[in-house]
Amino acid sequence: MNKTKLLALLLPVQIILINILALFPSFIEQYYSMGIFPYLSRFMRILLGYIPFSIGDIIYGIVLFLAIRWLWRKRKSWKKEYKQNLLSIAALFSIIYFVFNASWALNYHRVALHKKLGIEKKYTEKELILFTERLIYKANEIHFLIAKNDSAAVAMPSLDSIYMQSPYAYKELEKKFPFFAYNTNSIKSSLISAPLSYMGFGGYLNPFTNEAQVNNKLPLYNLPTTTCHEMAHQIGYASESEANFIGYMASIHSKNIYFQYSGYTFALKYCLANIKKLNEPEAKRLLKLVSTGIQKNYAQSEAFNKKYESAVEDVFKYVYDNFLKINKQKDGLEGYSKFTGLLVNYYKDKNL
Repeated sequence: MNKTKLLALLLPVQIILINILALFPSFIEQYYSMGIFPYLSRFMRILLGYIPFSIGDIIYGIVLFLAIRWLWRKRKSWKKEYKQNLLSIAALFSIIYFVFNASWALNYHRVALHKKLGIEKKYTEKELILFTERLIYKANEIHFLIAKNDSAAVAMPSLDSIYMQSPYAYKELEKKFPFFAYNTNSIKSSLISAPLSYMGFGGYLNPFTNEAQVNNKLPLYNLPTTTCHEMAHQIGYASESEANFIGYMASIHSKNIYFQYSGYTFALKYCLANIKKLNEPEAKRLLKLVSTGIQKNYAQSEAFNKKYESAVEDVFKYVYDNFLKINKQKDGLEGYSKFTGLLVNYYKDKNL
């Protein structure tokens, strides 16, 4: 049996093994997420973190170019050699699937964060509304400390300063939650920030290089929490709802007031959106309590989304939604907003 055929046959074997492993989250948590993975991820950040541009984006570009070139070269002989060509594709996917899971994706199957924190995920509409009222008060308070004016939008520091301050935010968070420790920076603006904008993404983690890729086209007030979100993926939290929660927590624990503002307004926006789905009149009432300056920052996000609105976004979000579901994230893209359940339950007996 040649190597190509062997690798192709190993693909379904790997898929079965991963699905079996997914039944044992405690095993994955102990031996992979808190065992092997921290060393693998830190090694990649040490190796590539000092390089100022995204190696992962370049690798993706090269792979895409080679794939297109291979398909072009095979166009005339495809029918005649389709069996061998399909085996070659399966063999390639087998290698990618192995590296993807070994380097990061097993984290999709680790112990859920709400279990590690000892909290529930479900909440009532009343609980969400009460929490949102507290969040509005806190966000308004932070906004006034920065702007000194209820009606002024907050102008954030530079992008470079946000990248520089993000690891310090995690240092503060680590004091309270040691399992959120972050070491060795690898935070970069994505070389494909414009395409990411059209796709509707604020950033992504490259699972092969462990680089946190940030969409630098986003309104600056979003970027501290977006950056901390991608860093949460770097330390092994694959779930989007969990990365949102950790990104928020890192932001509000930062000593930098701009990070705190980004975190509180980030969480508030999700809470208001979730209330709107349940009770639109109540969402409108709550929005009136939000300072005009915060609403102006939200308007920047709306203008950004409108600017980059396209059919491409629908396609990529459909693909990513199904990708998440395949990887046992049953909520798909809805998982981003599910972090409100973590927020509401975490703060039940705590102050903001």
